[in-house]
Amino acid sequence: MKQLNLGFLTPYSGVYPFYSAHLVTGWMVGMGLDPARQRTVQVLPEFTRGGGPKATTEAAKKLLFFNQAAVLSGLINYKSLPSLMPVVEAQRKLGFFFDMGELIPDHSAISPDIFYASHQIWQSEYALGRWAQKRFGDAGHIVMPLYESGYHLANSFQQGAFGAGAQELRVTVLPDNPGNTSAMDLTEFFAEIERHPPPYVHAIFVGDMGTRFLHAWKESRFHKKVPLTVVETMAYEDILEDVKHLELELYSALTWMKEDERKENKLFVKTFESKAQQPANIYGLMGYEAGLVWKELLPYAQTGDWDKVKVQLRTNTIRGPRGEKGFHPSS
Repeated sequence: MKQLNLGFLTPYSGVYPFYSAHLVTGWMVGMGLDPARQRTVQVLPEFTRGGGPKATTEAAKKLLFFNQAAVLSGLINYKSLPSLMPVVEAQRKLGFFFDMGELIPDHSAISPDIFYASHQIWQSEYALGRWAQKRFGDAGHIVMPLYESGYHLANSFQQGAFGAGAQELRVTVLPDNPGNTSAMDLTEFFAEIERHPPPYVHAIFVGDMGTRFLHAWKESRFHKKVPLTVVETMAYEDILEDVKHLELELYSALTWMKEDERKENKLFVKTFESKAQQPANIYGLMGYEAGLVWKELLPYAQTGDWDKVKVQLRTNTIRGPRGEKGFHPSS
């Protein structure tokens, strides 16, 4: 059978430096292949710097035109799609991308040639907003840096709260410092919630800024006085490990928990950890979900029947560690 060349777009991540290895390992495990010994799939990684549209599109062209990748994959941001989609569609290639789901797909992102293994964080934000409104009451307060305000996480949380009857939600977007993108001035935010005490605060930060916010929250007078809810990426096991000594009290919504007792999840955790020699994590999970569907598609891909592969991807769902999942926005 023909080897499948898989082009893999790989942006830099200081928070999760090994995410691409975990994605690929999970993918191979989901397909029933040994990640270390398999020769069925050749993965061709291509660095995309910060994952911006220009670098992503240039890397995609190199993988498709020079490396002759049959499938273009990797971790992307939906903001790259307007320049990425024409490259894939012009060659009638297949795009199968991973994304964290900080943007809700719109109709312009729907293509017969492009599929998404999305983590869909916007869904957990919606659920958390709905829950926070019911649990703590109206007029909560969202805090986030300028960068995060450009995504749909806060909007999704707001829609969840409004759907549960909220009349008001206050928002603080931290001042931007172009000379220091990691700067975090919480002075005005703390002053604002002092002036207008909210029933709860919702924090949306990523990476190092998230742990720094949690330290600042613990040192403030509001810890354990104002309930704190956080975006799910601030509540992952490895992030909380860094702040466990703070004995924080906070709430979040997770689309996946390692401890989930359903048989599909227990199988994933056991298999991934035995093959990868790493704790099961969200990137391994996303890869594994992709592997479950590609296990069924591989015979068609190896014979070059890409029309059949695309038809299957548009309609097929898998029963994975966190339930049923599809890979095309129309589903």
